Amino acid sequence: MTSSTTSTGTPRGTGSTGSTALSPAARDRALERLAAEQLDVLVIGGGVTGAGAALDAASRGLTVGLLEQRDWASGTSSRASKLVHGGLRYLEMLDFALVHEALQERGLLVGRLAPHLVHPVPFLYPLQHRLWERAYVGAGIALYDALAGVFGRIGGRGVPLHRHLSHRALARVAPSLRPDAAVGAIRYYDAKVDDARFVEVLVRTAVGHGVAAASRVTVTGYLEEGGRVAGVTAVDLETGRELQVRARHVIGATGVWTEQTQELFRAQGLQVRASKGVHIVVPRDAVAGEDGFILKTEKSVLFIIPWTTHWVIGTTDTPWDLAKDHPVASAADVDYLLAQANAVLRRPLTRDDVLGVWTGLRPLIQPVSSDGSATTKVSREHTTATVRPGLTVIAGGKYTTYRVMARDVVDVALADRAPGDPVAPAGEVPASLTDQLPLAGADGYAVRWNQRHRLAASRGWSEERVVHLLHRYGSLVDEVIALVDDDPSLGEPLEGAPHHLRAEVVYAATHEGALHLEDVLTRRTRLSYEQADRGTASARSAAELMAGPLGWSAEQVEQEVATYLERVAAERAAEVEPDDASAERARLRAPEIRPLPVAAGA
Repeated sequence: MTSSTTSTGTPRGTGSTGSTALSPAARDRALERLAAEQLDVLVIGGGVTGAGAALDAASRGLTVGLLEQRDWASGTSSRASKLVHGGLRYLEMLDFALVHEALQERGLLVGRLAPHLVHPVPFLYPLQHRLWERAYVGAGIALYDALAGVFGRIGGRGVPLHRHLSHRALARVAPSLRPDAAVGAIRYYDAKVDDARFVEVLVRTAVGHGVAAASRVTVTGYLEEGGRVAGVTAVDLETGRELQVRARHVIGATGVWTEQTQELFRAQGLQVRASKGVHIVVPRDAVAGEDGFILKTEKSVLFIIPWTTHWVIGTTDTPWDLAKDHPVASAADVDYLLAQANAVLRRPLTRDDVLGVWTGLRPLIQPVSSDGSATTKVSREHTTATVRPGLTVIAGGKYTTYRVMARDVVDVALADRAPGDPVAPAGEVPASLTDQLPLAGADGYAVRWNQRHRLAASRGWSEERVVHLLHRYGSLVDEVIALVDDDPSLGEPLEGAPHHLRAEVVYAATHEGALHLEDVLTRRTRLSYEQADRGTASARSAAELMAGPLGWSAEQVEQEVATYLERVAAERAAEVEPDDASAERARLRAPEIRPLPVAAGA
C-alpha cells in the first residue's frame, strides 16, 4: 500500500490540507478517482469508525477511499446519546484501563481535536444514603477524575473536577428534583457532542487530507485477485452508475450490518447482535436547572442531558431482531423513559412534553467465529479481524474511543499483505497521526470565540446566534458568513426554525455533503427531533434553498418534501404502537428516498 501522487506530484493523503468541502462537484471528482485509481485502502461505512479509519489511513500517507450507502452518520453514529464520556459505570467493573482510555480520548477531543464540537457538561449523581454511598460513589468519581489526569485538561480547556453537594445545595442547583429523590449529590463532568455533525466534520477532515469520499454509494459485490479481495463493485444511488473500485485492502466498518458485509464478501468472522437504544426530547423549560442527571435504573443507567433548547432523556437497552435500516421506538419505549425520569422529577413529564424521539442500534460483539487463521485484535469494547485476505472488519466499541478503534483496524489491515505487495513492512509504515490532527473548524476556533462579541455587533446578530454558529462550525463559520455576504437574505432565520439561518441549509448542500432534505432536517440541523413539528414547518423552505446548489427541478422539490413528510408521519405512527413489530410496520409505510438495489449474490 504505497502512496501515489496527483498529476502535479503532490502525494495524496500527505502534505498540506486541501479543500474540505463536500460539494456536489467534489463528490463527482471523488467518484472519478474511485473508478480510476487503485487505492491502498477502501473503507466501507461512513459512521464515526469508518470516517475515523479513512482519516487514520490517510494520515499514514496511504491513498484512501470511503463509501457510505446512505448519508454520513445515518446509522448508529447519529443516534447515540451524544455524549463523549469515560464510562463511569465501568469503574464498578474495575475496568480501569478502558475508563482511562476513554477519558484520554475525551481530553483530546475537548482540548485539541474538536473543541468547537465537544463541550463539557455537568452531571448530578443523586445519592440515596448519606454516609456509605457518598463515600463509595465519591471515591469512584475521584478516581474517574484521577484517571483523566493531564488528558482531561489538554489545551487549557479541561473538564472541571467533581464536587459534593448537600441536600440544600442540590435543591438550589436542581429545583426540578423531588425533595425525597436524594439526600445530596455529586456533581461531575463529562462532555456532549452533536454526533452527526462530528462525523460529517470528520469526513471533511479526511477529504482535506486526500481521501476520496462519496455517500449514497452502495457496495454490491467484490473483486478478487489471487484469492484476495481486491476491491468492490458499487452503484451510485444518485445516478444509477455502476463502478468498480480497486483497492489493496478493504476495511468494513458497518456496525450492526457487519454480518451482512461479511456475507457479501463470502466471509465469516465477527458475530454482531443489535441492541436498541431510544432517546426522547423534551423542552428546556420542562426541567428546571442547568445540570444533567445520571440515574441508576434496574436495567442500566438513565441520562437526562441539558442542551440549549431542550433536554435529552435516554436510553433503553433491548434486543432488536428486526430490519436494521429504520429502527423505531414503540409506545413502550417512550413510556419507560418517561417513567424513569418521573421517578425523580418534581413535575411529571407526559407524552405532551415529548418533542421528538430517535432510535439507534448498538453493535454488540458475540464471540468471534474463526478457523484460527484470522488476524484479530480484541478489546472489551471492540473487535477487529481480518476475515479473509484483503478484508478486515471492525465492530463494537463506543463513540468516545472511535479514534482508537480506527487506529486498531488500520493496524490490523496493514498487517495483512499479499506476497509481493508493495506495501512497506508493517514496522516501517508511519504510525497514526490522528491524535495530532485537529478536525476541520478547530484551528482558529479559539480566536473566533474571542471575537464573538465583535462578530455579533458587526452583523446585528445576538451573541446567542454567534455562539450557535461557532459551536456548529468553529472557524469554518467564515464560510457560512461568506454566503450571507453574497446573499443577505441568507442571514435571515429559516422558516419554522428561528435558531437556524437560511445560510445553514445552503451550506449543508454546498459544503457538508447533504444530498436530500432528510439529510439537512435530521442530521445537519436535528430539527426532526428537536422541534414539536419535527421540522415539517421548515421542509419546503429548506428544500427550495437546496434546489439551487443541487440542481433540483420543481418536481424534485415536491418529491423531497413529500418523502420527508411521509417519514415524519410514519415515525409518529410507530411511536404509539405497543411493540417493536407493529412499530416497524408503521415506520416502513414511508418510502425510501431512493430504493436500494439488491446486492449481487444476495
